[in-house]
Amino acid sequence: MTALNENAITKVATVSGVDMQTAAAKTNLYTVPTGKVFYPTHVVIRDPSASLIGGSDYDLGTGALCNTWRQAITLVSMTTPNTDFMVIGGVDVTKYAECAAASIFGIYVNTGSTGAATATIDVFGFLV
Repeated sequence: MTALNENAITKVATVSGVDMQTAAAKTNLYTVPTGKVFYPTHVVIRDPSASLIGGSDYDLGTGALCNTWRQAITLVSMTTPNTDFMVIGGVDVTKYAECAAASIFGIYVNTGSTGAATATIDVFGFLV
């Protein structure tokens, strides 16, 4: 039987404790299985440990800089610890890049939060 993540949009990964402050840092979120192509539909960034004020430039995608899916994401409005969340992608008419087999989908901090903060990140999409 075909897996649900090949027939529906599902959560493929949850990563907690993601450093949202340190610039020039990549965090791996999901490795695409061998022989599959991953189509990310949206990402939920949630429950920051502290304010993300100052966090004005994050990229999501594959490659060393994670810049193949969404770039220049600002999270400065996430100022309430442990309750705020943002949904990135999936609701606009934008061309995205698929994620090839064995590639790693991640987040890259260009300009992170002013103070030390972590967050939980959920990745949603489907495999072909």
